[in-house]
Amino acid sequence: MNSVGFSRRAVLAGGASAALMAGLPRAQAADGKIRFLTSWFAEAEHGGFYQAKATGLYKAAGLDVEIQMGGPQVNMMQLLTGGGCDLCMGYDIQMLSSVEKNLPVTTVATSFQFDLSIIMAHQDIKSLADLKGHKILISSSSRATFWPWLVKKYGYTDDMASPYAFNLQPFIHDPSLSVQGYVSSKPFEARKLGVARKVFLLADEGYPPYGSTVITTNGMIAQNPQVVQAFVKATLEGWKSYMHDPAPGNKLIQADNPKMGDDLLGFGVKTLQEIDAVGRGDAKTKGIGTMTDARWKGTYDFLVAGGLLKASTDWKKAFTTQFTEHLHIMMA
Repeated sequence: MNSVGFSRRAVLAGGASAALMAGLPRAQAADGKIRFLTSWFAEAEHGGFYQAKATGLYKAAGLDVEIQMGGPQVNMMQLLTGGGCDLCMGYDIQMLSSVEKNLPVTTVATSFQFDLSIIMAHQDIKSLADLKGHKILISSSSRATFWPWLVKKYGYTDDMASPYAFNLQPFIHDPSLSVQGYVSSKPFEARKLGVARKVFLLADEGYPPYGSTVITTNGMIAQNPQVVQAFVKATLEGWKSYMHDPAPGNKLIQADNPKMGDDLLGFGVKTLQEIDAVGRGDAKTKGIGTMTDARWKGTYDFLVAGGLLKASTDWKKAFTTQFTEHLHIMMA
């Protein structure tokens, strides 16, 4: 679950050649036929989309939505700009990189008000600052996402970053190690193995990106804005519904991904509820799915400071609030 893939895994995928495809929407989109591509195999982090389909929210909005699963070999940005899907899940860092490359794409909403990335340590660790000088297992893609942020914030050094093969055994057997993960999955794995752990949600420490955003092409926005609007509204209503009663969405998730057991799926949903991933922060006053200039500027700033993005990149082109700012869909 959420181990290697696109939206939070290979975030800088997709080259400038994709821009040549123009990202034009399919004619069918005008009739409400939508192909939405997720970031990974179906899981709790996709629950709002599956809930909107399962409960008829998409249908009521005049949409015929086909949810397609991503995976480790799926280049979502290439599929989106090449016409292989109409909308897909995204990630702020990948989106800003795409803007730097002049790809015709835009973020139109977010599922979660923060990224779900964590550092999982042993129980004697009291804070992320305590990890300075210790080895932390991270993936290669994380060196272009949260690692530069940790280096700047806590004075970590690159020799602390050790390769992570998505196997918890080294962490289990070496109490000096910590490991990256996602709050809705990695702690579950550790618990099943009987390992006591301390979980640090990077968002609680100020890590600025959103989580599980919705992106589409500029052509789709220009030619079918009413379809994009309908999809965003139904999806956000789906997230509200899923956080209150996930059963309908979970049924479809398990139909698409039979390997998603009840225990792991239940843990994922409970965690999303406990940390208020959908409704916290700006969503409490502006409505779920909302995004702000300040948050996007924060991500831009740390990428530029880390040498991961050109300062000349127009970060405001990475997103639009036109599809969320008037909705005010509240969790309560």
